[in-house]
Amino acid sequence: MTGRTSYAPPPTGHQHEIRLGEHVAVVGEVGATLRRYAVGDREILDGFDRGERSTAGRGQVLAPWPNRLDAGRYQFEGRRGQAALDEPERGNAIHGLVRWLPWREIAREDAAVRLGCLVHPQPAYPWRLELEIEYRLEEEGLEVSTRARNGSDAACPFGIGFHPYLTLGEPSVDTALLTVPAERRLLSDERGLPTGEEPVAGTGYDFRNARPIGDTRLDTAFAALTTDPSGRSRVVLRGPSGRGIDLWWGRGFGYLMVYTGDTLDPASRRRGGIAVEPMTCPPNALRTGRDLIRLEPGEVWSGSWGISPWPA
Repeated sequence: MTGRTSYAPPPTGHQHEIRLGEHVAVVGEVGATLRRYAVGDREILDGFDRGERSTAGRGQVLAPWPNRLDAGRYQFEGRRGQAALDEPERGNAIHGLVRWLPWREIAREDAAVRLGCLVHPQPAYPWRLELEIEYRLEEEGLEVSTRARNGSDAACPFGIGFHPYLTLGEPSVDTALLTVPAERRLLSDERGLPTGEEPVAGTGYDFRNARPIGDTRLDTAFAALTTDPSGRSRVVLRGPSGRGIDLWWGRGFGYLMVYTGDTLDPASRRRGGIAVEPMTCPPNALRTGRDLIRLEPGEVWSGSWGISPWPA
């Protein structure tokens, strides 16, 4: 056919752009994925372009479980779940179900957008789960609020995490100072599944006080997170230029994954940004039950986290 211009929509669907002053964020319809966050000409996220899809979990929402699930198989109060193995080389299901689903717009303002997603009962998750996420720009940064409701007739298991990659605009994260408010780290096997835990004190994983990342390779789940009087925990990333980023999270997020991107493809993306992933439960929680949230029919869980670049 002639005389027509073909249009290919972005791989992440409709692009929801929100603005407040110099702050701008872009959220994709697919997965409610946080594709970009910038302040003026300063990129805060190591995100991806409009014409790309998310890779390596970049900016995605991880629900109804974060991280890895051994063989994709679990049981909860008499019901069985079997998820597709989307990390086949390790025999795991990874990062839940909603990161590739379309999210509908529920509410919209210049500086905020609220999106919703309905997970219908299926072999991977035989419950009905209603999710809402709001991205809101404030003068101090970006706040992300989540609401999850069990819409089924039986109690359901639930966990959630988020997967932003932070950048200071430097060629490598090696020169950045990192603070992680964690007393313990989880040990894992070659499949990325927890096998135990240990205190960080006296190890190369102790970032309770700011120190350079250097050549440390992190693909590490942290636990025993410390909080301030408001109940928030905070990772701080500071660069040689004096610029920094705080990523904070509130009550309910008891675990944190930090990943320096040493295995990313293409190799040019390795160690250019650092993934800081607040999670409500550790990897494999659907299988082990550790700190898994149990939602009664109609029960609602809510939580929030955010990113604050500085200086403003």
